[in-house]
Amino acid sequence: MAAADRLDSMTLDERCINTIRFLAVDAVQKADSGHPGMPMGTAPLAYVLWDRHLRHHPQHPDWPNRDRFVLSAGHGSMLLYALLHLTGYDLPMEELKNFRQWKSKTPGHPENFITKGVETTTGPLGQGVANGVGLAIAERFMAARFNRDGFPIVDHHTYGIVSDGDLMEGISHEAASLAGHLGLGKLIYFYDDNEISIDGSTDLAFTEDVDARFEAYGWHVVRVEDGNDLEAIEAALEAAKAETGKPSLIVTRTVIGYGSPNRAGTAKAHGEPLGEEERELTKENLGWPEETFLVPDSVADHMGQAVARGEKLEAEWNERFARYADAHPDLADEYKAWQNGDLPADWDADLPTFDTGSKLATRAASGKVLDALGPKLPNLIGGSADLTPSNKTDIDGRDDHQADNPSGAYFRFGVREHGMASICNGISLHNSGLRPYCATFLIFSDYLRPAMRLSALMGEPVIYVYTHDSIGLGEDGPTHQPVEHYMALRAIPNLTLIRPADARETVEAWKAALQNTDGPTALSLTRQGLPTLMQTEDGGALGLHQGAYVLEDPGEGDPDLILIASGSEVQLALAAANTLRKSGTSVRVVSMPSWELFAAQPQAYQEKVLPPAVTKRVAIEAGVTMGWERYVGLQGRIIGLDRFGASAPGEVLFEQFGFTAERVVEEARAVLDG
Repeated sequence: MAAADRLDSMTLDERCINTIRFLAVDAVQKADSGHPGMPMGTAPLAYVLWDRHLRHHPQHPDWPNRDRFVLSAGHGSMLLYALLHLTGYDLPMEELKNFRQWKSKTPGHPENFITKGVETTTGPLGQGVANGVGLAIAERFMAARFNRDGFPIVDHHTYGIVSDGDLMEGISHEAASLAGHLGLGKLIYFYDDNEISIDGSTDLAFTEDVDARFEAYGWHVVRVEDGNDLEAIEAALEAAKAETGKPSLIVTRTVIGYGSPNRAGTAKAHGEPLGEEERELTKENLGWPEETFLVPDSVADHMGQAVARGEKLEAEWNERFARYADAHPDLADEYKAWQNGDLPADWDADLPTFDTGSKLATRAASGKVLDALGPKLPNLIGGSADLTPSNKTDIDGRDDHQADNPSGAYFRFGVREHGMASICNGISLHNSGLRPYCATFLIFSDYLRPAMRLSALMGEPVIYVYTHDSIGLGEDGPTHQPVEHYMALRAIPNLTLIRPADARETVEAWKAALQNTDGPTALSLTRQGLPTLMQTEDGGALGLHQGAYVLEDPGEGDPDLILIASGSEVQLALAAANTLRKSGTSVRVVSMPSWELFAAQPQAYQEKVLPPAVTKRVAIEAGVTMGWERYVGLQGRIIGLDRFGASAPGEVLFEQFGFTAERVVEEARAVLDG
């Protein structure tokens, strides 16, 4: 039978599914790079979901009430790109042909800031699993706050496709456990159970009972034995949508590289092109014409109907929202303000003030700021990884978010740092105006770093509250004392680290974090009490917004010496400067809470704070010294900690490791004499 005749003999569903398969195969082959096997195996389930269930508007990808789709198995990106192209998103065929190439809208793994219709950046396995949990939490919280009888303004599902690799990653355990506890009934994942990993059969390393595992988490589990059985997939989806009290996992047995005579069901189908010969054999095997990037007219017409369906869905929602605004004008205004990302006019009017000389840990000051922000910013939601009393992150008057209390705005994430951060990414990615924050000890930023890196990559304004930020935490010892962590955070592009020196700077740090909408902010806060510093005539702690500012200055002209410090060490610089001035040295003290904010300032401002002519400089920070050379130069000194800490009271550790005013004076005199 001729290829055209075989194509005509297929059902419309079969033509659509094979179009998805071969767009992926052809794009990977043209790029000579990529992952064809996963799209080939999951095309049927993706087609059923997108064609029969997914509520979206391709020509308005940001429509608020759309269903969210997360391709956690991001290596199968061509599956998503094929779906976006066929359903009418702004992703023309030329972009599919440009897969994985410079400046294309079809990068190797999905990137939400590159391609419209991509909800989240995936590829690091497990992240999408947790992002989807955050998206589902955001939907439920928004629905509880805004929906009223007869007005389901927020009412959609979060769907996803997860792989064996996703479910092996530890983050999937953290996120799935919390999702089950919270009873996220509008979260539905397909598990692409193809029994193949890069190394070979999953039997090599992954033999657990996934169904039982998720049932134990409190999930509703449905099994589809044949990933090509469209009616079984349809029935599983209907069953999952009917279960409103639990998240659902549809375990679907698929064949990686389906249709490839020599690679189907093998690891060879995972991460490399089929090759020209195998591609031809696969097309022949599935009755597909040899033409590359083929989209039959019947397929284009059918899948393109998603545009008209989306227009109708959004029009119905717009009409409903108009009636909602008439019935509930205050709620409608609040909803729109959240969507626009607006801060209320008086959001910072009642922030706490602190008396000079009063002693307070910056974590405690942060807690007071949160208590003041809570009533003004109900969209500021978050919690802690089982360290609430230590992190000071619960807001007075707020209830916990639980399965039976979806309007609760405080989250008990449990000891799940990695899952917590990725879930907060999902909450932020919901694009509903929610501003998530999450908290743990600074040392445990190591546990969540991959998710925080993705916050920065995607430009999501998640706020990370890190307390116990130095050896000053004391007796818990070196396992809990961060040393390399300031620099580790500073190494992440587009992440703003702020280490305030006192309570007043902490207030400004929160203001800066909330005004930063282009990326994440990390607040580094102390356990130990710090004195509230004197204010300068030109604004004092307000200088935090410039990243560094002159806290004390001798007067006219350039000083002999500049002392630069961050956080708890600023008080040491001030004490040392007082001693040095008594011996006639002109000393400037610079508080530098944020390298990133300082680097964003005009050169003129930077040189005003740190005049190039003044080369005698000392930096003080209770962490590794690496990197401070950029501010002290070759003639300067750095007082830091290039070793691990120890178990003892914090004040003893500061003395033993040389974080004293006397040590600063000694180093300063050495610089001056040099």
